Formats: sequence, C-alpha cells, structure tokens
Amino acid sequence: MLKIIGVRFKSVGKIYYFDPAGKEVSVGDSVIVETARGVECGEVVMTDREIDETKFNNPIKPIIRRATEQDMRTIEKNRQREKDAFEVCRQKIESHKLKMDLIDVECTFDNNKILFYFTAENRVDFRELVKDLASVFRTRIELRQIGVRDEAKMLGGLGICGQPFCCSRFLGDFQPVSIKMAKEQGLSLNPTKISGCCGRLMCCLKYEQDSYEDLLKHTPKTGAIVKTSEGRGVVEEVNLLTGRLRVKLDKTGNVITVNKSVVEVIKDGAIKVDRNELKALKALEGK
Repeated sequence: MLKIIGVRFKSVGKIYYFDPAGKEVSVGDSVIVETARGVECGEVVMTDREIDETKFNNPIKPIIRRATEQDMRTIEKNRQREKDAFEVCRQKIESHKLKMDLIDVECTFDNNKILFYFTAENRVDFRELVKDLASVFRTRIELRQIGVRDEAKMLGGLGICGQPFCCSRFLGDFQPVSIKMAKEQGLSLNPTKISGCCGRLMCCLKYEQDSYEDLLKHTPKTGAIVKTSEGRGVVEEVNLLTGRLRVKLDKTGNVITVNKSVVEVIKDGAIKVDRNELKALKALEGK
C-alpha cells in the first residue's frame, strides 16, 4: 500500500496524486510538486489515503516541499505576469488579424512556460504569434485551443437556475451528456431549454439520470400496450416521477389516468429520438 495526497492546481480542477514523502501536510496547505509541464504549486485537498500501488500505471512522484513565503511571493508575481501576458497577447492577436478569442493565461511556477488558452471556430495558424510572444517573454510559449465548455468553466457565470455554473463551482471533470438523457427525462427538446450558456447540453442532466433509468425499468413507456381494469389500451403519456399513465382504451377510445402499479404490460414501448431531431440537436452534445 502507498500513502498519497491529492493536489489541485485550480480551484475547481482535476485532483492529482502525489507521495507526501514523509512530510506532514494538511488539507489547505500549498505544496511544490513536479508535474508533466514543470514545477508547480498546488493546494492539498485530500490527505491520509492509502491505495494499492499497482493501480497506477506511472510511479507517484513525491512532493518537493511545502510552499514557503518566498514561494507565495513568486506566485503573486506570476499572477501579475499572467495579466500582463494576457494584454500583450490580445494586442498581438489583433495585429496579426487572427480569428481567435483569448480566454486565459497561465504561467508555470518556475516560469518555464506560459500557456495561452483560446477559442476559435476553425483552425488557426498562430506560428508567427508564438514567435512574437517568445521574443517578448523569453520563455516557452504554448497555445491551446479549448472548447466552449472549457471556456465557460474558466470564465464562470450564472446558469438559468440563478446559481454559478456547476463546472466553475464544483465539477472537476465534464461528464458526457446526451440527447437521449433529455428524452428519457421527458424534457422538451427545445435547444434553448436544455442547453447551458456554453451552448451545450446542461451538465445537470447527468445528475438524476441514474434515477430516471431505474424508473424506466419499472414504468411502461409511451406506446406500450397495457391491460387495465377497463380493458386494453395504449399508453399515450407517462409521468415517471408520479408513476401515472394516460391510457387510450382500444374499445371506447376514452383516455383514462391510472397508476403503473395497477396495469399489466402486454408489450412495452421504446423511447426513440427522431432522426431529424437528433441531427438538429447533435451539436449540443459536443465539447
């Protein structure tokens, strides 16, 4: 078994695991560690965990040290450098007339690299831009094109619920969300009602999906043929949460409302997304 700690480099980002190397650290402490992109300073968010070392493909790196006052001053200088770099890069983008929007800038702790995050509708030839930035900052320059969901996570904002975006508040990773989820939850497939400010399907569709999938296993679907106390009929409408069904009777054509517990399913229906609807809404599923 290997003792590990969890470290985050952004307030709402992925958790990376490191070996405390015998050093006493607590949640909230800042530590200096070596990562794939260089030496970084992160915040400890998890301690005193033991795991099977064989579960990790790569060896767990030890932390270098707990952050000192000098390290924290370095971080403050880097934050100012990021602000300056953002303004310089924005001006360079305008001068090169590139069709891209600068979103954020990050400096590594050791100033070995500056990362510029941007969005663009198409591929951008930014080779000359990189040369200009390298000549200004005298360090490695990396430009990363991100998607609209990442942009929303970085910039933040308020969702239609009135709360700050889930992605910028507590979601470390984006979960896959599909049109099928919206259909199974009985939601309108109107893009304005099921998509977030980023223009993609709302992340919160994922939260209750497991519950809806469980309800669907025990509830006749729209189009199902069922037997009721008044005869056979076809399910026209389903309320998954209450278990109430609207059934059109075969003999009389009357529509009755019954509970799912008092009907016998002869042939179940299926939830399908119309091909034209799927084609029109497919862009909402992207990253």
